[in-house]
Amino acid sequence: MTAGDVAVVTGAGSGLGRSVARALLDSGYRVALAGRRADALHESVDGAGGALAVPTDVTDPAEVEALFDAVRAEWGRVDLLFNNAGTFGPAGTVDEISYQDWRRTVDVNLTGAFLCARHAVRVMREQRPRGGRIINNGSISAHTPRPGSAAYTATKHAITGLTKALSLDGRAFDVACGQIDIGNAATEMTAGIATGAKQADGQVVPEPVFDARHVADAVLYMAGLPLDANVQFLTVTATKMPFIGRG
Repeated sequence: MTAGDVAVVTGAGSGLGRSVARALLDSGYRVALAGRRADALHESVDGAGGALAVPTDVTDPAEVEALFDAVRAEWGRVDLLFNNAGTFGPAGTVDEISYQDWRRTVDVNLTGAFLCARHAVRVMREQRPRGGRIINNGSISAHTPRPGSAAYTATKHAITGLTKALSLDGRAFDVACGQIDIGNAATEMTAGIATGAKQADGQVVPEPVFDARHVADAVLYMAGLPLDANVQFLTVTATKMPFIGRG
C-alpha cells in the first residue's frame, strides 16, 4: 500500500487509534476516523488534510454501514481497515461478571470488529483495483490473560480466530488480514497499569509501558506491504513487562 490510499481507523478518538490515525495522515493516507465522540475525533484530526471524522458506534450495524458508505462517497474505495475500537470490560472472576457487562464487551471488541470487517471486505472485493488490508488490534491477552479479565480475554482470543478466518476467506479477493498484539503501550486506557496492575499471584505492582508511537510505526509497516505479503501476527510490548513467564 502507498501514500494516497484510503484508511479507516476505528476507536480513533483517543489512545492507539488517535496515534495510528495521525501517523497514517502524516504518511499521506486519506483517513476516515471513526469513534463514538465527535469532539474527540475532531481533536484527533487537528486540522489535518485528507481526514474525515465519522462519529460511529461500532456495535450498531446501521452506523457501521453508514461509516463505510460515507468513506466510499468521499473517496470511492477502502484500502486499509485498522480494527481498533475496544474496551477492557469488567474486572472480576467469571462469577462476578454480569451478563450485561459481558455482552457489552463482546459487542464492542468482537461484534464491532466483525461488522467493520464485513463492510470493508465487501468494498475491497468490489473495488478496482481490487483488494485491501485489514489489521486487527488484538492484545497480548489474545495469548495470555490477566487475572479477572474473562470477558476481555475471551474477546481477544476470538479476534485471533477472526483474523485467521479473514486471512483465509480474503485470499480469493486479494484481501490480506493481520493482527497486532500490544502489551502496555502508554495510553489513557493503560494509565492504571503504570501505577499498579494485579498479577497472577495476587500482588499489585507497577508495570513498564512504552510510547504508543511505536505501535503506530508497526501498523505503518504492516500497512505498507504489498498485498502479496502479509504480517500475520506481530507482538510489540514493553521490554520488561511481565508477559513472557506471566503466571
